[in-house]
Amino acid sequence: MSCRPEQFSEKPLEFSTSEVTFDTVFTTVGSTIQSFTVHNTSHASIKTDIRLGGGNQSYYSINVDGEPGIYFKDVIIPPKDSIYIFVKVTINPGNVNNPFLVTDSIEFITANAKQSVQLIAYGQNAHFIVADSGPEHLRYKVVAGAHEEVVWTKEKPYVVYGWAVVDSLGSLKIEPGTKVYFHANSGLWVYRYGHLEAVGSAEEPILFRSDRLDEWFDSDFTQWSRIWIMEGSRDNLIDHAIVTNSYVGIQMEGFTEYTPNKTVISNTIIKNNQNSAVIARWANFDMVNCLVTQTGGCCLQLEVGKWNIINSTLANYAAVGRDTTHPVVYVSNKSSFDLGSYHSEAYFENTIIDGSFRRELREYQNPDFQLNTLYRNCMIKTPGSLPSFVDVIMNQNPQFKDRTELDFRLKSNSPAIDAGVPNGVLFDILGNPRVGNPDIGAYEFTE
Repeated sequence: MSCRPEQFSEKPLEFSTSEVTFDTVFTTVGSTIQSFTVHNTSHASIKTDIRLGGGNQSYYSINVDGEPGIYFKDVIIPPKDSIYIFVKVTINPGNVNNPFLVTDSIEFITANAKQSVQLIAYGQNAHFIVADSGPEHLRYKVVAGAHEEVVWTKEKPYVVYGWAVVDSLGSLKIEPGTKVYFHANSGLWVYRYGHLEAVGSAEEPILFRSDRLDEWFDSDFTQWSRIWIMEGSRDNLIDHAIVTNSYVGIQMEGFTEYTPNKTVISNTIIKNNQNSAVIARWANFDMVNCLVTQTGGCCLQLEVGKWNIINSTLANYAAVGRDTTHPVVYVSNKSSFDLGSYHSEAYFENTIIDGSFRRELREYQNPDFQLNTLYRNCMIKTPGSLPSFVDVIMNQNPQFKDRTELDFRLKSNSPAIDAGVPNGVLFDILGNPRVGNPDIGAYEFTE
């Protein structure tokens, strides 16, 4: 009588959790242990290989049914049975080289099919906002609920894993000097009728950026998703902020209705975006004293709304991903994604529109609706004048100090100096006074 080899099931494993989160915020060197179970729900044994994704370089260590290691071959789970896996993480929160979020995974290879359980721990002392709701493709955590006002302060940074959501009728205020770091595919979402007030200062701007702190990532694109603001009843404020390394910088959008409120963005730098830096779609906004640069799409993508762009520098020389369909400024009374058209207005004053293309301003009008534009005392790179140009300087070099280093202050020979019109904006983005006829752009020339 011969022995027949055991037949193993190819049914996927089931896990007690898809994600092991160590929510201890360490203030000194420490470690903690958690466990989960792996279930075989089939009527035959399952043979699987188990390995720690980060191997010997991982912050984690694992133990599979009492055996420590990083790789376990041919682990057999009997039918209708399960095994325990223990996970330990060791963190030194004083190590500034630690990532804010220490991530890894445990991988399971069963009959050439791969499954994994994610591992997340907190690597530095910070406020951690970890998504706990929503479908897998849109995980979120509500940080300000209905009729709730929440204040973020500068004492410790905020680290967002997933979407941090300001819910309908909720309000989030962010104080000067606060740093907000986003993990991959994460963002800040101000839901319908929510409210955001992020007001920094020249000395203590608010920072929105990736949680990847290595110097290489400072100029990298698409490290997190965006600040996403939907329709509402109150004006949203972003002042003295830096928004960098995201897919889109700030996206304002009316999905279900076009409301009269607006977002006011002032004294803010938006840079290093993979897509357009600012998108306003069925949404109103004002921009004053802002620098928008280094983006793979438009600096401003304006589609249905009312917009006032004052004393700003919109300059894009990025070589990555941009084509002539994405000029520095795109203005239209028609929305993309088949969201329709409506009467729209755009007013630009004392603003530089410059970049590496021959035409950096494009307008598109659905003739069934009005598109009223006015460009007053601006510097614009474009091959032809428009009827809406008033005292516009065309196709001259703005003479920035060093655009390769993103230094958009003006040289002494810049044609933008004293070429603006007085408008009540008394200081530039750095707090320098604007006297007499102001300079065009976000920066007032200083010796």
